[in-house]
Amino acid sequence: MEVLRDKNIFLTGGTAGIGKATTLFLAEKGYKVFIVGRNSEKLEQLMEEARTAGVEDRIKFLLQDLADYEAWEKILPNLWDVHGPFHILINNAGIGFAGISDADAESLVYMTKTNLDAYLLLAGFFAKKMKEEDIEGDIINIGSMSADDRGGSSTGYVATKAGIQGFTESLRKEVNPDNIRVSLIEPAAVGTDMQKISAEEQAEKEENREMLKAEDLAKLIHFILEQDRRITFPEIKIKALRQFI
Repeated sequence: MEVLRDKNIFLTGGTAGIGKATTLFLAEKGYKVFIVGRNSEKLEQLMEEARTAGVEDRIKFLLQDLADYEAWEKILPNLWDVHGPFHILINNAGIGFAGISDADAESLVYMTKTNLDAYLLLAGFFAKKMKEEDIEGDIINIGSMSADDRGGSSTGYVATKAGIQGFTESLRKEVNPDNIRVSLIEPAAVGTDMQKISAEEQAEKEENREMLKAEDLAKLIHFILEQDRRITFPEIKIKALRQFI
C-alpha cells in the first residue's frame, strides 16, 4: 500500500476542535503538519499537548486571519517555498453563523470569506502548485451535514456548507485528471467549542453516542490519506449513531 507518511500537510483552523485533533493525530502518525489559526492562546495549548506527545517538531504554525485575502496572496508563495512542497491540503476552518435576518453586512461577509471563499482560494493555489510540481496530492474539504439538513436556525452557515459541497464535487472533476484526489467530509454535530452547550453536556452526548468527537474526524482523515492512490472518496457523511439527523 502506498502511503503519504512523512509528507507535508497544510491545515486551516488547526488550533481547536477538528483541526486540533487532526493535527495531533496526524503528527503522531508521522506526518508533518503546518497549521493556520487565529487564537494565540489556543495555539499554545495545542503546542503544549504536542510537546507532551513528543511531536512538537512535526508541527509548524502561522497565526493569520483567513479572511485577509491581500495578505494571503503574498504569504502563500513564501509558505510553499519555505515549508513545502505540500502534498495535502485540509480546508477545515469555519465559524458558526445563525440566521441572516438581523445580520450586519460586515459579519456576513467575514463569515462567507472564512467559511467558503478561503476554501476556493487555497484549493486553487495548492492544486496549481501540485500540478506544476507533479505532486499526486490530496485536497480534503471539511463540510457539514447541515448542507443537506438545511436547518432554519443557521441560514448563513448552511449557505457556506452547501457551497462547499457543490465546489468540492466540481473541483474533483477538475483536478482528478492530474492525479489529485479530492474528498468532502460532512460531519453531523461534533463536540467542539462551536457547540452552544457546555463541555459537560458535550461529554455526556458523546458518551451516549449522540455526538461525534473531534478525534473521530481525525481518524477518518487519516484513513483517507492512507489508502492506495487508486482509491478516492468523493464524499463521506459521518454522524454519531444516536444523532437522528
